[in-house]
Amino acid sequence: MDHYRMFAAYNAWANTLLYEAAAGLTEEELHRDTGAFFGSLFGTLNHVATADRVWLHRFTGQGPQPTALNARVADTFADLWAARREEDARITAFAEGLTPEALAATLQYSPISKPEPVSHKLGPAVAHFFNHQTHHRGQAHMCLTVLGKPSLSLDMIYFVRSAAPSFL
Repeated sequence: MDHYRMFAAYNAWANTLLYEAAAGLTEEELHRDTGAFFGSLFGTLNHVATADRVWLHRFTGQGPQPTALNARVADTFADLWAARREEDARITAFAEGLTPEALAATLQYSPISKPEPVSHKLGPAVAHFFNHQTHHRGQAHMCLTVLGKPSLSLDMIYFVRSAAPSFL
């Protein structure tokens, strides 16, 4: 279970770096279409928060339950960042409670994009959950690059070496 606790801690760390970098942007820059799948940096960050809520609700039956992958979590960057911190805390709590039995249990849900019931073990869904965040953080990083901002070191190994040596 240390594996998922590390991913939860890494997720919060990387999100903090990303949001700190984005905090210096203007409203126009935050909402400028940079060619990412969800358009702007704001749209990308919003999608990650929305998807996290979708998955956490599937995993726990608690919290917000968005009905669209681009559902608006917040209207302002400050509110989106506050929501991000709340979701990261929920993710950490979820990861802390994972057990081998829970990961082996069957998860049943209907995807938003194709609402037909599916079922599979929780373990692969949790792996997807963390991989999805990393995928879109890469897109957010690209948005910052397009906006002329300095590159961020978001690799997990940097997190482990600097912020979480206990995982080494």
